[in-house]
Amino acid sequence: MAFYEPDTIFSLATPNGTGAIGVIRISGKHAIEIVSSIFKGKTLTVPTKQQVFFGSIYYESEIIDEVILTVFRAPHSFTKEDTVEISCHNSRYIVHRILELLQRQTLYARLAKPGEFTQRAFLNGRFDLAQAEAIADLIASDTKASHHSALNQMRGGFSKDIQLLRQKLIEFAALLELELDFGEEDVEFADRNDLKKLIDEIQQTLLPLIQSFQLGNSLKDGIPTVIAGKPNVGKSTLLNTLLNEERAIVSDIPGTTRDLIEDEIILEGIKFRIVDTAGLRETKDTIEAIGVERTQQKMKKASIILYVFDATIISLIELKTYLLELDSLSIPYLLIGNKLDVLEIEKKVAIESIANVIWISASKKQHIDSLKQAMLQQVQATNFIAGNTIITNIRHYEHLHQTYEALKKVLDKINRHVTSDWLALDIRDALNHLGAITGEITNDDLLATIFSKFCIGK
Repeated sequence: MAFYEPDTIFSLATPNGTGAIGVIRISGKHAIEIVSSIFKGKTLTVPTKQQVFFGSIYYESEIIDEVILTVFRAPHSFTKEDTVEISCHNSRYIVHRILELLQRQTLYARLAKPGEFTQRAFLNGRFDLAQAEAIADLIASDTKASHHSALNQMRGGFSKDIQLLRQKLIEFAALLELELDFGEEDVEFADRNDLKKLIDEIQQTLLPLIQSFQLGNSLKDGIPTVIAGKPNVGKSTLLNTLLNEERAIVSDIPGTTRDLIEDEIILEGIKFRIVDTAGLRETKDTIEAIGVERTQQKMKKASIILYVFDATIISLIELKTYLLELDSLSIPYLLIGNKLDVLEIEKKVAIESIANVIWISASKKQHIDSLKQAMLQQVQATNFIAGNTIITNIRHYEHLHQTYEALKKVLDKINRHVTSDWLALDIRDALNHLGAITGEITNDDLLATIFSKFCIGK
């Protein structure tokens, strides 16, 4: 990728007025020269890759602050440009004055746009587009799982897979293009059986990535987890117990919860978005009926359902009915028997004979740790957590899906003995979608959209 050398840009890279130190980043051809004009200390000659200087920022004879400068010579910086980072005291006044001085210098410098430092790093070949996007995800990560996923992508694990697949496909595309040059001679350079094997190999790699998106999106935003069940079985008490706070109103009156109550918990680095719902029952109360309808809608969109029942009053016939209804949703669920503290042993044994139950007492906070472990096992059962690449970006998901569909068309045309020119069209389509993920094929509008979502200074 060609080296990119635009204007010199600068921005505060740390939150303004928060913490003791503020860091102002300057990047571009004139970065060192511009900072030298307002800095008094050791001359900023940097023969090595990086060097640190102590001194003061001045405006004419007025000292603004004592600072530490970290100077990076191109290409040994994040942007692969000459870069200076000014570490100053994080006073709003001091930061504002330094930014103002940078803009006043004779050599042109301007305030950076959101994500412009990362965009320059991408344009200068520091990393590909998928890795650049992972930086934003890494900054936003608030759990171990989302951090692990973003870090794996930023370090190029996902990109290497995509680039390898694309290179293999390019080699076959070149052979097909060669066939087009000899169209009148009816020669075949690309063996169709080998092409089918390659496409099958690529699809087997793509499919787990595509299927991982639902989980990946959940890991990023939180696993949608719905607490459901009939009224007065202890759903709201369970929510309060899981959150360890009085989040929902608890009452003996059926139908107390009429709207969705949502909050988050983090278990071993994985975020669960817990939703307490209205009790499932037929009702003539208009407001409660709306709540029941919302519960049913939320259950259909959940990744995990925590179905709670009152073990002291449920009948075995009723429990079997619940199991059939839950199975029909085709959504992972945990069957939770509440009020274990007052349950007769005979009833417990009878229930266990027809269902796998997690026993708790929500009010007494008994066996809640067992429930939490079962929730984690439901997520880990997908086999995507430990080391596997997980897709969390909808743009990547859409391009992977389009690649898969384009390759399906190639297979169909091979089986129908369609000519090379039509095969080449679909292979080019697949290559374009794979290239769009890593940024080998892109446009200015796409880049502007992606990097505008970054914070200023990154």
